[in-house]
Amino acid sequence: MVYSDTVMDHFKNPRNVGEIKDADGTGNVGNPMCGDMMTITIEVKDNVISDIKFKTFGCAAAIATSSMITELVKGLTIEDALKITKDDIVENLGGLPPIKLHCSNLAADALKKAIDDYREKLNK
Repeated sequence: MVYSDTVMDHFKNPRNVGEIKDADGTGNVGNPMCGDMMTITIEVKDNVISDIKFKTFGCAAAIATSSMITELVKGLTIEDALKITKDDIVENLGGLPPIKLHCSNLAADALKKAIDDYREKLNK
């Protein structure tokens, strides 16, 4: 399996790894078929994602997509962050092998769940 240089960079040097204590939103997803588990935590200030962290247990593609989505959405408004698609993640990584495309779904789903969690907390 061949990964792009960008995928390998985000796998070997992932950005925004960790967990935000007392996060404004948390999204947990997993894929039972491949065993990937992903958690994204966000901090929101004035409707902008001011900080975002991830913890991922999985393959190189899962780690790279987690890292990339944090880079893509940091500093965006909630509404703009929700516009980021799995295709945007894959494109910014320089592509993924077809068998690994599901990893980009996980990253996009984890972000959406974190934002949904944030919005639920706001409405309490």
